[in-house]
Amino acid sequence: MVKLTIDETVMEVPTGTTILEAARSHGINIPTLCYYKNLNDIGACRVCLVELKDKDKLVTACNTNVAEDMVVYTNTPAVREARQTNVELILSQHRVACTSCVRGGNCSLQTLSNQLGAKEPAYQEEWADNQWDMTFPLIRDNSKCIKCMRCIQVCDHIQSLHVWDVLYPGTQSTIGVHENKAICDSNCSLCGQCITHCPVGALSERDDVGRMKKALADPNVTTVVQIAPAIRTAWGEAFGLTPQEATVQRLATILRHIGFDIVFDTTFSADLTIMEESSEFLKFMQHKQPDDLPMFTSCCPGWVRFAKSEYPELLDQLSTSKSPQQMFGAVTKTWYADKIGLTPKQIFSVSIMPCVAKKAEAELPSMTRDDGTPDVDLVLTTREITRMIKSEYLDPKNFAESRLDDPLGIGSGAGVIFGSTGGVMEAALRSAYYFVNGENADADTFKAVRGENGCREVTTQLGGKDVKAIVVNGLANTRQLIENLKAGKVHCDFVEVMACPGGCVGGGGQPIHDGEEMAARRAPTLYRLDHNDQLRFSHDNPSIKMVYQEYLGDPLSDTAEHLLHTHHVASER
Repeated sequence: MVKLTIDETVMEVPTGTTILEAARSHGINIPTLCYYKNLNDIGACRVCLVELKDKDKLVTACNTNVAEDMVVYTNTPAVREARQTNVELILSQHRVACTSCVRGGNCSLQTLSNQLGAKEPAYQEEWADNQWDMTFPLIRDNSKCIKCMRCIQVCDHIQSLHVWDVLYPGTQSTIGVHENKAICDSNCSLCGQCITHCPVGALSERDDVGRMKKALADPNVTTVVQIAPAIRTAWGEAFGLTPQEATVQRLATILRHIGFDIVFDTTFSADLTIMEESSEFLKFMQHKQPDDLPMFTSCCPGWVRFAKSEYPELLDQLSTSKSPQQMFGAVTKTWYADKIGLTPKQIFSVSIMPCVAKKAEAELPSMTRDDGTPDVDLVLTTREITRMIKSEYLDPKNFAESRLDDPLGIGSGAGVIFGSTGGVMEAALRSAYYFVNGENADADTFKAVRGENGCREVTTQLGGKDVKAIVVNGLANTRQLIENLKAGKVHCDFVEVMACPGGCVGGGGQPIHDGEEMAARRAPTLYRLDHNDQLRFSHDNPSIKMVYQEYLGDPLSDTAEHLLHTHHVASER
């Protein structure tokens, strides 16, 4: 332990603790901008400066370790002046457009500027040039970039993709795509973690709200919207709702008020995905040899993009089942359209997703119907639907709950937990067990795959065979697992991959809480809903039984293969 004094408070903290963490552990606030715990402590912004007794120079608190008998002052005139000057210098290279910025009211730089009194331009403004493909699902506005390096750090260390880099070192330095490539030519997985870790509005998803409003105003189309499981955990955060208040049923009422014609639940197609994917896995296991590579899930489009660019040799190991989003769109524009007497072109299929990669997935040629219409016409992130609600001046607390529409509004608890890492695997094993044994296991039999650790595993028996399943989240963890599998250091039969740490609940399209990782806070909501649901198995969903009986026949039937499965092609990047 080290004894020191910060602002007259004597404390003891472990050796190796930084001044910033020591101060925070005793309720002393030191402002930061670039700092992100366990990710970015490079002192780039110089906002966390503090003064040390008997030292001539101020030091950065985020990466200066405490020392025995150190005396620290966090709020002296010299400290306040230096912080304000540094923020003013940052502002001189940041295009201040708070009134139109997607991060207006949720921007760390905006908050800090007001706290420090840096309100008027103190230096000549020089913004970086901004040339970007505005059709790409991820948008970078370098005129707002403050060079905090967070996007580089999260992409390098958490996702191992190295998309971002410092370009033109020196006085004209800026952040851009590695080797100055066009973003569409990079290996970006579109996980969106750079967006959620950016403290300002330099990174965002492509804004499709305008297209959505145009469709809502079109009397010639019927808007059908699906709500992803992970949306339940996050959509109410911007309105101060508790998880118990921010129900999917309340959101359904709001969406109808905004003008959506039919409101469904992606949990239905999560159950549909399980029917196909678990059947596919059991078929895969009939021929798998002990040393063969495992089958991988294909629900996460960020992971699929990663596999296509980084490990194209593994594409034959990926499940051919489409993601729940795409299965939903396919069923909506065929079986459901026929039931309500509409053509596919008369339906505008929308999904509300916690994910940026879903925007790209919906635009894939392989996700387009034979008549040229896409399965899903438009994808909105949680943040976009939040902005739509705010633009209508609606207070969600004033809206009662209402049921989602039938029959595609019914989902099981197994479908709900899709939104958390391990949820897909747990749901798949629940149904695979039933398909093999003809009876349900206890719904919590496979709960060993739950949790936030980067890699987890569970072993069970199916049809007399031992089956080892592994769950991994975060692409750096995924890369390590794949390398171990290829080297023969690890053997397993089934792997679930989610690109975002914590799964979809921590997705790149979810609400941003700067400096906080929210996945672990959100996931319990999904498991609570599953635990309290009387319907906890995908194969028991009455709507699933109906669609197979009336249209699909059996899992992996010719109709199911044509409508619900796809093929994976290596990236051309």
